Amino acid sequence: MLKDQKRWRVLKDFKKGKFCFLIGVDNWSIELQKNEFHSLYLLLIRINKQLLGIKKELLDEESISIELEQLPWFIELKGKKNEWSLRFVFESQDQTRSFEMYWPIPIAQNLFYEIKNMWDSME
Repeated sequence: MLKDQKRWRVLKDFKKGKFCFLIGVDNWSIELQKNEFHSLYLLLIRINKQLLGIKKELLDEESISIELEQLPWFIELKGKKNEWSLRFVFESQDQTRSFEMYWPIPIAQNLFYEIKNMWDSME
């Protein structure tokens, strides 16, 4: 399954073995294991719930920042109630690799919904 837009892409290919999910934005991409992708999905759901919990109290132009940490991920949402970016830090628990990702406005919203739909369709 591939969703390819002008500036981002999400790919799921279980035939690839260990690293079967790919997320790419602009000129970079990263491959994730199924359990890493699932933990990213869970964290995205949590940060979205927090955003929805405060959204009705926010003015359109009001700046927000939400940070969550759930190992191996740290995630930071920054922006306004209807447009925001996401920054991720991944610290491998196996000490095999670490990386950072940044999803700018409006890519962050598109990727969030695509990852949610992709994971939900597998269940």
